[in-house]
Amino acid sequence: MKFEITSRSAWFPARTGILSTAHGDFETPVFMPVGTNATVKAVAPRDLESLGVSIVLANSYHLYLRPGHKLVEELGGLHCFMGWSRPILTDSGGFQVYSLARLRDISEEGVTFRSHLDGSLHFIGPKEAMEIQMSLGADMAMAFDECVPYPASHDYVMRSVGLTTRWAQRCLDAWKGVNQSLFAIVQGGMYPDLRELSARALVRLGFDGYAIGGLSVGEDRAVRLAMIEATKRCLPEDRPVYLMGVGTPEDLVEGSMRGIDMFDCVMPTRNARNGMLFTEKGRLSIKNLRYRNDLLPPDEECGCYTCSNFSRAYLRHLFLSGEILAYQLNTIHNLSYYMHLMCGIREAIRQNRLDKFREKFYERQTLLKEEVT
Repeated sequence: MKFEITSRSAWFPARTGILSTAHGDFETPVFMPVGTNATVKAVAPRDLESLGVSIVLANSYHLYLRPGHKLVEELGGLHCFMGWSRPILTDSGGFQVYSLARLRDISEEGVTFRSHLDGSLHFIGPKEAMEIQMSLGADMAMAFDECVPYPASHDYVMRSVGLTTRWAQRCLDAWKGVNQSLFAIVQGGMYPDLRELSARALVRLGFDGYAIGGLSVGEDRAVRLAMIEATKRCLPEDRPVYLMGVGTPEDLVEGSMRGIDMFDCVMPTRNARNGMLFTEKGRLSIKNLRYRNDLLPPDEECGCYTCSNFSRAYLRHLFLSGEILAYQLNTIHNLSYYMHLMCGIREAIRQNRLDKFREKFYERQTLLKEEVT
C-alpha cells in the first residue's frame, strides 16, 4: 500500500490523497459501503461501479462463521468470490464479537464466544484474526482489538487499551499478508488521555494505517468530535486514518474537516431498506403519505438511475408493497448521494473552500423540512 497526500486545507487538518493497493487506487477522503456478507445489500457490483464506489468493506467475523474463510480462500479469495475487482477492507471481528456474540469471555489470549447464528463455541485471538483476513485476501486488514462498552470506567478502559496494544503486537507477529496492508485500531473510550495513550503506543509498533474505533456507540456528537481530534493529533501525517462505523452525512463533513481519510457505515444502505432517503435538502421518508401522488424524483438535483427514472409516488408504492425493487432503487440513490458528497468534500479541500462547503451543506439540510411544513 502506498499513501500519497495530494492537497491540504490551509485552515483545517483536512487533506486529499491517493491510496494505492494491489486492486487499484482510490481518492481520499473516501466512504466505503459496507458489504457484511461479501455483498452490499440490495445492489450488484456493477451498480457499485456505476456509482463510482472505489472500495468496499467486508466483515471477517461473519465470513468466518459463514461460509468460512478457508472456503473463500479455496474459491480464489474474496475478490473472486464476490465478483468485485476493486479494493476491499476487512475488519478484524472485534466489534462483532462485542456486539453480536451471545456469550463471550475475554482473556489475554483472545475471545471465546458463542455464534449468534447457532450458538456454537468459537475462539478468535490476534493470530486467528490475521489468519482469517489473510485467507480472505483483502487489500486492507485490521488488527484485533477489544471494543469497550459505553459508558465504561477509566480503569476498565485503561486495562482494555493495554490489552488492545498487546494484541496489536501479536497481530504484527502473526501477519504475513501478501499484497495486503495492516491497520491498527486506536481505542480509549471517551477519555482523551487514554486515546492519546493508545495512539502513541500503536504508532510505536508501526502500522501501515491507523483506525479510530469505539465511537458512535451512544456518545453525543461533541464528545465524538473531541475524541477524533484527540486521537488524530497523535497519529503520523504520512499514514491514512480511518474512522470506523461513523457515517451520517454530517459525520463525513466534520470528520473530513478534522483530517479523516476513510469512513464506513451501514447508514446509507440500512436507511434505504427502511425507506429513508438522503437528499441535498435533507432526509426524506418515502413511506410518508404526502408522497402518494408526488411525481418528483427523490432528489431533483441527483442524476442517479433512481432519480432519473422514478417518482416519489412510485418508490412509495414499491416500498409499501414490499417489493424488492424498492430496496434496490433506494440503495442506489443513497449510495449515489454519499459518493457525490465525498466528491464535493474532496473538491472543496482542493480549492481551499471547505468552510464554505460546510456552511452551505448545513443550510441546505433543512430545506426539505421547510418545504414540507
